[in-house]
Amino acid sequence: MIIGVPKEIKNHEYRVGLVPSSVKELVKLGHTVNIETNAGAGIDLTDTEFEAAGANILPSASALFSKSEMIVKVKEPLAPERALLTPEHVLFTYLHLAPDLPQTEDLIKSQATCIAYETVTDKNGGLPLLAPMSEVAGRMSIQAGAMALEKSWGGRGLLLAGVPGVAPANVVIIGAGKVGQNALKIAVGMAANVTILDKNISMLASLDQAYGNTITTLYSNAENLEQSVLKADLVITAVLLPGAAAPKLITRAMLKQMKAGSVIVDVAIDQGGCCETSRPTSHEDPIFIIDDVVHYCVANMPGAVARTATFALNHATLPYVIKLASLGVKEAMAQDAGLLAGLNVFQGQLTNQGVAISQNKPWIAPELALK
Repeated sequence: MIIGVPKEIKNHEYRVGLVPSSVKELVKLGHTVNIETNAGAGIDLTDTEFEAAGANILPSASALFSKSEMIVKVKEPLAPERALLTPEHVLFTYLHLAPDLPQTEDLIKSQATCIAYETVTDKNGGLPLLAPMSEVAGRMSIQAGAMALEKSWGGRGLLLAGVPGVAPANVVIIGAGKVGQNALKIAVGMAANVTILDKNISMLASLDQAYGNTITTLYSNAENLEQSVLKADLVITAVLLPGAAAPKLITRAMLKQMKAGSVIVDVAIDQGGCCETSRPTSHEDPIFIIDDVVHYCVANMPGAVARTATFALNHATLPYVIKLASLGVKEAMAQDAGLLAGLNVFQGQLTNQGVAISQNKPWIAPELALK
């Protein structure tokens, strides 16, 4: 198969879909890999390194799309990239379609086969291609929140860890999945006063055993959630419904009662965000303030640590790229039900129920679409 890797064009996005070592593996298996020039420049991966691994360097995105069958990216295709998709393309990347109707409609119109990293599952129902970026985003969320708490960013002027004689900041983490667990690890390491909420009692028990009295675990019901948010200096939202829009857990009414200068880092913003007032921001302009509450809603947080994130993501995605390239889409998905779960759009049809419900669109089960 001919695999193409374009240069990412999202604001301050420096990750790249394949690294040279991944290219070398694919070339050894007989596949052709095209790389858009300077695709890896933002993380110090040169065209020369890609060529040494066996890739062809192409001068533009249009040239790359026209000469490739499978497009491997990191972030969702923006409008100029979507215009280059054809029915012959397989697109393999993060899509996050639920809150993004224009993207959904463009992908349906393109008739391309579109597979989303974030809905691919493993044998245990986990999300193996979302996990590495969730780990990065979770850890980064505390860094971002600590920064936003500084007075110069509009925050309360608090040091997350406090100092002797001055209490640390109150950090509330909503959701104990990969993002929440990694946010918890960093927040505890920075000596914050941490509360984590989830509906999974087994997970809360596991975290309680691991961290003991250094954290507070709470069952996530409406009362506990509201009381925790109103006491918080920093809130991390980390709730994921695979493929679907994130639930709106922090209402505008709750926001009005939060402390002036408190901070929300809405890690769920890729799926629309968990706060009613959230909207996507960029690394260039990461925050906005509503009702005196600082919102940090960068939709590609791991892009700020692009080199670490790229290699972590490649380790997870390469086996799937190899499977798709070697077997073709239909056979690869026939052999791997978890990869089939990643199919979001196929030949002009929406194939993910969560996206369909979020956008009130018709859909077809992926196994039926492939017949």
